[in-house]
Amino acid sequence: MADCGITSGKVSILGNDFPAIQALVEAAKECAGNGVSVSSNLTTEHRDIQVAALTANPAQYSSAIVANSSIVPLMNDGLIRPLDDLVAEHGQNLKPSQLITIDGKVMAVAFMANAQHMFYRSDLIEQAGVTAPESYEDVLAAAEAIRSAGIMEHPVALNTKTGWNLGEEFVNMYSGYGGVFFQDGTAEPNINNETGVAALNTLKALTEYSNPDFLTFDSNATQALWESGEVAIATLWGSRAAGILDAEGSTSDVTSTTVLAGAPTVGNGTTPATTLWWDGFTIAANISDEDAEATFIAMVNGISPEVIAANNDDAVWLGEGYTPGDASVGIFASVQGGAAPYPMLPYMGLMHTALGDELSDFLQGQETAEQALADVEAAYRTAAKEQGFLQ
Repeated sequence: MADCGITSGKVSILGNDFPAIQALVEAAKECAGNGVSVSSNLTTEHRDIQVAALTANPAQYSSAIVANSSIVPLMNDGLIRPLDDLVAEHGQNLKPSQLITIDGKVMAVAFMANAQHMFYRSDLIEQAGVTAPESYEDVLAAAEAIRSAGIMEHPVALNTKTGWNLGEEFVNMYSGYGGVFFQDGTAEPNINNETGVAALNTLKALTEYSNPDFLTFDSNATQALWESGEVAIATLWGSRAAGILDAEGSTSDVTSTTVLAGAPTVGNGTTPATTLWWDGFTIAANISDEDAEATFIAMVNGISPEVIAANNDDAVWLGEGYTPGDASVGIFASVQGGAAPYPMLPYMGLMHTALGDELSDFLQGQETAEQALADVEAAYRTAAKEQGFLQ
């Protein structure tokens, strides 16, 4: 018998690579032994791997850790299994709010909430003689004041790496402006409009206060810039907060003046320009029932109250054992401000991909906002037709 009461089975986990998931996986690995194996592949490239890996028969991984958007392609292709029977037998300690139910079936178990929000350096804001920003217009004004005062040439950072990250920045900004991504009740795109242009122009204005290599900035790069004291205002994932607030890799000058705040508003709106996310685990369809049961038990062990309490500040955990702390302030402020969930539509992933692929030319001054958005819609339409969402 393994420590978790699993008698046999193979557990293999694919997921993103940040502290909360690392903690979950380490706890899941405690279930290994006596014929039970537990392995993992934690990588920032997990989204690019998951469909092919779970399409194999048997699947390369028994569990894929997903979020709002990354579960959709797995659902579309029937690559994950309903969890209702496993929840009934082994999920007694899960909260109902953790059960992600789609079309009446539990398809994932959520273990944490996440959102991008604002981080700023109170000392540099004060030095520049401006008040703490609350909107992206305030951020731009503060950035200009910091640059003009000679404090910092590139005071702003966002996750604007070409691809998924850049797409997400547009999704956040467009949502803050009140944009609607698709025409009502259809898969027809709806971004090449005044709202889309405004969102794109705001993104460009922000990148003009960023380091010139902003198209390479992902979460790891942006966190490193912050910890090295090279940035005054940033939009970062809440799941990065604990790592930024601790002493490792940074200095007390940075950590003691780092303030977490809700995502800024934009365009005189009142809704934070961000989207709310959950992270959770799924179980592959193309594996044996034995491996599915072993995997479910191991993953539930990975988010037990004891594990959550021991890693309290690594995430805004959704399970028992969590006590909200300093690292959760920005996420809760964004939630309380009325930020919208990331759209869980079957074709949103295609829109997100098109955004990430087509917006960099505009940000580099090579085409107009209208042309960039037209390119996005054209690329999206091609992909949506290939997958049958559009005629």
